[in-house]
Amino acid sequence: MQTLSITSQLNQMNSAENESDYKETQTKNPLIDCPLTKPLVTAITIFSLAITTLSTNPQPAQAADYGAFTDEQRFIAEAWRTVDSAYIDRTFNSQNWFQMRQDALKKNYKNMNEAQAEVEKMLSSLGDRYTRYLPPSKYESMVNAATGSVYGVGVELAQSGDRVIASDVEPNSPASRGGLERNDVFVEVDGVKFDDGKATPDDVAVVVRGPEGSKVGVVVERGGKKLDYILTREPIKITSVRSYIGGDIPGVDGKVGVIRIKNFSGTTADTVQEQLEDLKKKGAKKIVLDLRGNPGGLLPGGVDTASLFLEANKPVVFVADKNGVVDSQSTFKDGIDLEIPLVILVDRNTASAAEVMTAALQENKRALVAGEQSFGKGIVQTIRQLEEGKNGGVAVTIARYETPEHHNINKQGITVDVKTSVDCEKTDALACLSKEVFN
Repeated sequence: MQTLSITSQLNQMNSAENESDYKETQTKNPLIDCPLTKPLVTAITIFSLAITTLSTNPQPAQAADYGAFTDEQRFIAEAWRTVDSAYIDRTFNSQNWFQMRQDALKKNYKNMNEAQAEVEKMLSSLGDRYTRYLPPSKYESMVNAATGSVYGVGVELAQSGDRVIASDVEPNSPASRGGLERNDVFVEVDGVKFDDGKATPDDVAVVVRGPEGSKVGVVVERGGKKLDYILTREPIKITSVRSYIGGDIPGVDGKVGVIRIKNFSGTTADTVQEQLEDLKKKGAKKIVLDLRGNPGGLLPGGVDTASLFLEANKPVVFVADKNGVVDSQSTFKDGIDLEIPLVILVDRNTASAAEVMTAALQENKRALVAGEQSFGKGIVQTIRQLEEGKNGGVAVTIARYETPEHHNINKQGITVDVKTSVDCEKTDALACLSKEVFN
């Protein structure tokens, strides 16, 4: 089966860390407008970014299902079978999943719109916001993101309750110049509404992206008021890893270096290593890893970054599929620094691969975690087409993460060791921390 994935792993081949301009053959990360490069071998966290793949081959048909079915019924049967073959929760939210299929196929549908609504209803009953029907326009947008030339406005998206917000705005981007601000709530993009409580950052991102130079209308909510912006899409230069020496903290001896990681790609660990060595040359005796607003990205990026600070043969993450088969990932050699004191700063938008890294360092007793409870996305999705993409596709949760101590963080998040403010500027993480986290 040919598989194309549609988010963060392509950063491995054209990382934001090198701050290079993105070319026409690149696409964007649905969560952060970060470009993706061809060839496509990627992993997404649909919120978050976990690993999500885009399958361009339909599921094999079963002739017995199709005998006297109408086009609408065949579509419903294919959608049901696609989810049934891969969905991780084999209780299907404690429902009679087979009976649901039978009931759906007994109905008469006037047109394909009614059949699509039936599939949407069927999948929403699973109680998993990430397993959902993708209408043709949304599915096509995801395909274009994976295979074509798309550009964005330079805004990082995150989930906040049942709303999608701008967790960060890239400096000197269309979003920044146009007036978007951090914590703006997305209400509508190009006529597509996102105020029903069901939208994910990925849903918003696929509408925000588009051809270079094209216009996109964005409606956000800020302070109880709705604001309307018209922005022009363009290539976005993302710096996903930044570092600096923070200001003095009363009662803390020595300089504190801060490494801010906005998302994980295949080169994040290398960049963090470079930044760490540079900070130590500048006199840093302690390090803060600022993961606030980090939605995840490429899972190996989070694993490799955690490994920089761990001894050999330490567990990092476990991935369990629908059959309970567990793939374990552990360090295979000592990291580059096993002793420098580490503090990880997280917030409610720290998710997926960022949570994997945080849990690995916390549960291996290598770092103290400060801030607030993290988001809690410990699941993996795949995206598959229906009827060769003519009637859209489905996103299906196929696996889940477990921490080194086998905790399931999905919908739970990571409990911090020390609760602190998370509202300080992204350029001054130490303003959120007190001397207690370093002692």
